[in-house]
Formats: sequence, structure tokens, C-alpha cells
Amino acid sequence: MRTGVIATKLGMSRIFTDEGTHIPVTILQLDECRVVAHKTQAKDGYTALQLGSGKAKLNRVSKPVRGHFAKQKVEPAKKVIEFRVDEKNLLDVGAEITADHFVNGQFVDIVGTTIGRGFTGAMKRWNFSGLEATHGVSVSHRSHGSTGQRQDPGRTFKNKKMAGHYGVERVTIQNLKVVATDPARGLIYVKGAVPGHKGAYVTVKDSVKRLVPANTPFPGKVKTNATVQAPAEAPVEQQAQG
Repeated sequence: MRTGVIATKLGMSRIFTDEGTHIPVTILQLDECRVVAHKTQAKDGYTALQLGSGKAKLNRVSKPVRGHFAKQKVEPAKKVIEFRVDEKNLLDVGAEITADHFVNGQFVDIVGTTIGRGFTGAMKRWNFSGLEATHGVSVSHRSHGSTGQRQDPGRTFKNKKMAGHYGVERVTIQNLKVVATDPARGLIYVKGAVPGHKGAYVTVKDSVKRLVPANTPFPGKVKTNATVQAPAEAPVEQQAQG
């Protein structure tokens, strides 16, 4: 098991294949995704990599957190997430992971937080059909109907599907296909939709239900001193639409 990455959702677009068909994709960007610290079995009881994304201003970082970054001799990051890994797949502290950490055609699992929609009715929240348009129904066409019982038990059970807060939930989408990567710009093109709004942080990991391709880099693909070259055939895309 190797590490995943922290990415930012830029929006949705599409890529055209050589046959002329288009593939809807979500564009994810790696913003200086670096290894911040190690978690070892001997010291912490488990093995993991702590990754950071982006650069945070020092005046926006608390003193204890600033000390944690200073101890590891890395710059403060905006977002920090841990990834469980095998001991043999640990990367050096300070190493920056590039977009070609994933290969074309690979399946990944993406975790994100859904868009918040506030207080919504049962039709939008649970896809209820609503009440009839006629036959005595007036004013309450979009209501969810009866929620109670008869005299016994005479109450509404917990977890009944009703109107309420919708969204802002941690959701995992499995088996999304990586269509293309652009290491020069740090972009990953994933087929399909990804939870979250524009600019939201998501985590991308190897799929747990699919085999990892043989050409996948282990323990990971990190940035070297050499300049990262753009792919020979950059994917044709339209403007991101969200």
C-alpha cells in the first residue's frame, strides 16, 4: 500500500479521444503536495505519511503547529492529511509528489466533502415523489406526508427520512478512472464527477477494489531536480465548468 495525494478540485471539463468521442472529466490539481512527517510503528504505533498541500502564511499558523513544521524543517502547509502506507513505501520528508504518481487508465478512490445545500425538503433531500397534484391536496404538494404511527407506538422513530440539513458529508467515490495526467501543471484528469465545490480539497488514493497497474511507480513519483516536461500529447479540453 502506497501513499495517496492531496488535490484541489478545479472543476469539470471534457477530453476528446482520437475517435472524436468526448469523456467528461474532473480536473484535480496538486499544489506542492509534500511529505511533512513520518509516523512509525515504533514511535506512533502505526506507519503513515503526513502530507501537506499549499503554503500557509506564518501569521495564520498556530505556534504549536508552526513548531511541528519547524522540527521537520519544512514550510507550513495549508492542508495536512495522513495516509497509511507500508513501511517499505515511506517517502523522504520534504519530497514533492507529482501528478504522474498515478498512471493513465488506473482506477482511484477519491474522498471529498459534498456541497452544502442548507435546510432542504424531503423531495430534494431524499428524492421523494411528493403528494398528488389534486384529489384534495392543496398547498402541501412538496411535503413528505405522514411521519407518525398509530396509538401504538404513537411516536416518530429516529432516523426517519424527513426534511433537514443536506450536504457537507464526507463521501468516497470508488473506481474512478484516471484519463490523463499533466505533471508540468500538476493536473490529474479523472473520468466522472468528484464530490465537493470548486477549490475544495480531496484525497486521491489507489483503488482498493482494483489491481494496481504494473507500471505504477513505487513507492511513489516525486519531483526531481530535473525540469518536469509536459506530455507529448496534452489532452484537448474545454473551459472548466464546475
